Amino acid sequence: MTPIPPLTDEALLDQMQRAAFGYFLQTVNPRNGLVADTSRDNSPVSIAVVGFALSSYPVAVERGWMGRADAVQRSLAALRFFRDSDQSGSPTATGCKGFYYHFLDIRTGARVWQSELSMIDTALLIAGALTASLYFTAESADEIELREVADFLYRRIDWRWAQDDGDTIRQGWKPECGFLHYGWEGYSEAILLYVLAMGSPTHPIVGDCYQAWTATYQWENLYDHDYLYAGPLFVHHFSHAWIDFRGIRDSFMREKRSDYFENSRRAVLIQREYAWRNPHEFAGYDQNCWGLSACDGPSDEQPGVCSETRRLFGYAARGVPFGPDDGTLSAPSVLASLPFAPEMVLDAVRNMMARYPEILREGRFSSGFNPTLTDTNGRAWVSAGHYGLDQGIVLMMIENHRTRWVWRLMRGCPYIRSGLHHAGFRGGWLQHPPIHGAR
Repeated sequence: MTPIPPLTDEALLDQMQRAAFGYFLQTVNPRNGLVADTSRDNSPVSIAVVGFALSSYPVAVERGWMGRADAVQRSLAALRFFRDSDQSGSPTATGCKGFYYHFLDIRTGARVWQSELSMIDTALLIAGALTASLYFTAESADEIELREVADFLYRRIDWRWAQDDGDTIRQGWKPECGFLHYGWEGYSEAILLYVLAMGSPTHPIVGDCYQAWTATYQWENLYDHDYLYAGPLFVHHFSHAWIDFRGIRDSFMREKRSDYFENSRRAVLIQREYAWRNPHEFAGYDQNCWGLSACDGPSDEQPGVCSETRRLFGYAARGVPFGPDDGTLSAPSVLASLPFAPEMVLDAVRNMMARYPEILREGRFSSGFNPTLTDTNGRAWVSAGHYGLDQGIVLMMIENHRTRWVWRLMRGCPYIRSGLHHAGFRGGWLQHPPIHGAR
């Protein structure tokens, strides 16, 4: 019998990208366009996942996975919902001041879990809305409305209010207690948040807010690599889903003679080195099996692992090299690193799939897996279901690796360009006028 040849890299990526897109088709409420946080039963909506869905529909149209009219209707359903949603800020509302609660009921859109009004998750949602508005440029009634609603949602956000008269943007607000008592400190996925907040034509942040945030950065030398520290891999991905940071630098990166894209590449190298050194001696870790990030993992309370002597963290933002680390790895975070180190990522992806085929379900990577914890058949512990954030970042970063199409599209967003300029970014593509309708 002739053996079946392995998939080419391009075929493998096409297969995994399309499977990631399938998540949004399976978990959407078509009546309001809201998308579930996870594929598990009774999952609420994550507003950030809706942002990834809105960004995924144009990719799907370009790749022939979805008709344009269908994509427009799905996008309009979500945008109309947020336009018309309860903005009173009450405990059962959808949002306030243009921001939205992190988790919503998928049927009514009301706040659930006493979640916070989330500044970063609102930014991810709005990035998706702006992606849709840049792509759907026809003069049809629906596409005109789509662009108008997306613009309205962005202009309604009161970013200045989210400063709370402080030096940086607050992370959240609750009707029960007001602003959460911490801001953004240290490098994080918040570059996109600050760029949108500075690019606002209606309520931009004031003062040296961005510089106050970058002043909290932690520059490290780890395993002979100088880089801007952030332990979990997702931090090095999320803003890159929409913004092409290759060759553009703010004042911090100019001083360090680096840029955020190069920094993410170094993060991959540090992750691999950490896994190879494997300081806690977990099973499976090596240079082709790595990826500590925010993901679902086993917890001390779960049946079958309660006898484990090491502490288990459940869903947590695991990081390198300072932890936390309980032996749980995130395969989606590895795949989302593709634009930064393609060969290393593809080697790791193929290795993990071969060694732990149980991590791939419905063609998608589960959120987390832990090879140190195995069942009676020797299979690694694997998170149940799928998470929308994982599938969204995988879809977008595969596209950015394959065609750079999302990056080119978003270069034409005047709000993002303005925000980058206000943050002090210079060089690279920012020196050139946008090419509208770039493909």
